[in-house]
Amino acid sequence: MTAIQALILGLFQGISEFLPVSSSGHLVILRELFGLSGVPRLFDVILHAATLLSVLVVFRRRVGGILAALGRWILRRKDVPAEDAENLALVIPALAATAVTAVVGLGIEKYLPVESPRVASALLMVTAVILVLSSRFRGNLRYSRIGPARGALIGLAQGIGVLPGISRSGITISAGLAAGLDRDTAGEFAFLLAIPAIAGALLLELKDLSELGASVAPAPLAIGFLAAFGAGLAALSVLMPLVRKGRLAWFAAYLIPAGLAGLFLFR
Repeated sequence: MTAIQALILGLFQGISEFLPVSSSGHLVILRELFGLSGVPRLFDVILHAATLLSVLVVFRRRVGGILAALGRWILRRKDVPAEDAENLALVIPALAATAVTAVVGLGIEKYLPVESPRVASALLMVTAVILVLSSRFRGNLRYSRIGPARGALIGLAQGIGVLPGISRSGITISAGLAAGLDRDTAGEFAFLLAIPAIAGALLLELKDLSELGASVAPAPLAIGFLAAFGAGLAALSVLMPLVRKGRLAWFAAYLIPAGLAGLFLFR
């Protein structure tokens, strides 16, 4: 893998992880075009880890607030301060979502592994349909009213998002909107759920670390990581305002022609 290839893959990962156009689908297609289909999937997961870091940076106040609220709750166990109530209300739905994501995601990885760029191209168009449908939902629920059932539903959607071509952010935000969450909450909750999902995927793929070292030199790996991190920060700053305005369907204008192009290209 060259430095230029790593740069391009990192940029596409960072942009498409948060913009609802499927990072995994784009990586599958680009790896095929670059002749890098033999590179271990751990490389993709490391790029995902770079975007995980960008989530932690952008949502550092919320993440810090959750950790601080949990710490105070453990120490006090009662008389929860009002400022901690919303952060603590997020914890149970997030745990339910993460558990369902793990079961569904691992099941898909084991029984429905997809590495075909043609299938990924077709699923890009499925993502387009999901985004168009999401524009029909208008909820008003905040974290205090999500509950474990809605959390599990959103986690199911995130689990399906492991399929290349299905946007994790797009389907998770759409599921949150369908469950009645307001746009701010649906967007933030989807990105917060990415933290345990990406961290878990990284741990599962660490077994291929030695194989990755034989395929990708340290310099291209570092370039890809930094490119994904920077692009992830930029993409988050773009997407959250679009989520608030209900503009996710705009991305269908890219996904449909991109999916069609892939179907014709990879015959």
